[in-house]
Amino acid sequence: MELKLVQAPFETVEADALIAVAPEGSAQAPAAGLEDVDRACGGWIAEIHATGEFRGKAYDAAVLHRPAGIAARRLIVAGAGKTANAAEIRRAVGAAIRAAKRIGAAKLAVVVPEGGAAVAQAVAEGVVLGDWDSDRYKTGNDRHPIESCAILASGDVAAAIERGRIVAESQNFARDLQNEPPNVLGPLALAERARAMAAEQGLECEILDQDQMRQLGMGSLLAVAQGSVQPPALIVLRYKPAGGGAGDHLGLVGKGVTFDTGGISIKPSDNMDKMKYDMSGAAAMIGAMRAIAQLKPAIAVTAFAPTVENMPGGKAQRPGDIVTSLSGKTVEVLNTDAEGRMILNDAITYAKRLGCTHLVDAATLTGAIVVALGHHYTGVFSNNGAFQDKFLASAARQGEKMWPMPLDDEFKDQIKTPFADVANVGGRAGGSITAALFLREFAEDTPWIHLDIAGTASYDDGRPFAAKGAAGVAVRSLVDLALNW
Repeated sequence: MELKLVQAPFETVEADALIAVAPEGSAQAPAAGLEDVDRACGGWIAEIHATGEFRGKAYDAAVLHRPAGIAARRLIVAGAGKTANAAEIRRAVGAAIRAAKRIGAAKLAVVVPEGGAAVAQAVAEGVVLGDWDSDRYKTGNDRHPIESCAILASGDVAAAIERGRIVAESQNFARDLQNEPPNVLGPLALAERARAMAAEQGLECEILDQDQMRQLGMGSLLAVAQGSVQPPALIVLRYKPAGGGAGDHLGLVGKGVTFDTGGISIKPSDNMDKMKYDMSGAAAMIGAMRAIAQLKPAIAVTAFAPTVENMPGGKAQRPGDIVTSLSGKTVEVLNTDAEGRMILNDAITYAKRLGCTHLVDAATLTGAIVVALGHHYTGVFSNNGAFQDKFLASAARQGEKMWPMPLDDEFKDQIKTPFADVANVGGRAGGSITAALFLREFAEDTPWIHLDIAGTASYDDGRPFAAKGAAGVAVRSLVDLALNW
């Protein structure tokens, strides 16, 4: 899709559909900011407000065909809700884009609401994110691709629109990785996708193979991989700012289990197909690095994506096994389905060895976080309050719902074992907390944030603004963190 800034009166722009965003109003107070659009179409917006047909509630949409006074063939008014901030405008535009696709509109234009660069960026992101679909492998489907979209705005917002395009396309890149079936995207295939992206965007890329990881002593990661015929890999992507940047070095660590059967502690068959999403943390970090390479923050950023397949083969690790991690700490494997933390701990240790001063990991780690926060909030755990506050500020700016979770030492007894330094599970009670505490054992004093994205990595039923499937969660927040360091 071609995305372009057009600085021309909206009435004169020819398109299959013109999209205007409306905050929630009342019968007596039609949507603020759309007075010019309302006048151009003969008071239609005020009329549908008065009748209650459209009040600007989030994701509502109304379509006027052949609007008088407007060159576009249709006018789509999209609701942004009562808040109508940049995040809600992004979602409203995404919902309108999806509505336009359903009616076969190929050439679109969007009127940018007042709000400056942040809103213009949100509109661009909404267009690109709303255009993404998860039907790559369907044959003969009746697709209606969008060919172009004009962003109608005044002022100096070209850079903001370009930034929005880059970030949204990178989020979509992560979604494409997530949505690949496990027979297509195994560990080595994921590594090759990352390598190709790095070459295209000018990032340094190193792929550690099984022998290299064995020589380093990554016994925890390799224990998970040993049940599969597919060899593991550790993907390392490096961004170095011009001039070396500040002294800090941000490390992004993402869980890359391309398919998770649970291993010997095998999962129930219901919904096991969704375990292709168990590499969503790795996809988020790879997607974030794609944007970081283009937007060039002042801080050095390195991403680490340990990628494996967790299978119950004849060589698979067993409950009761004890393995030695890269840190030297020993881990008793009580449940082979708690494999994500096993691969992350070696990657976290390796990131520290390579000089990362601050760490963020993302993983579809626990079902317990879904019980706690549902499918709307990502759980955030940290050993450093100031670092957590900085990240939560980025998430808030990006409209990604993140919720800080406790990480009290009272829970540590649950991961103690008489046979090793730490157990890989701590029971059902507070399962997301004990999983995070396990990772904290390896982060140690390095400022660290853990994102449990098990409930937010994908949309089971789709949303008005997004197709069913991968969500690309955390990409925008991670990029914002780097850019605002």
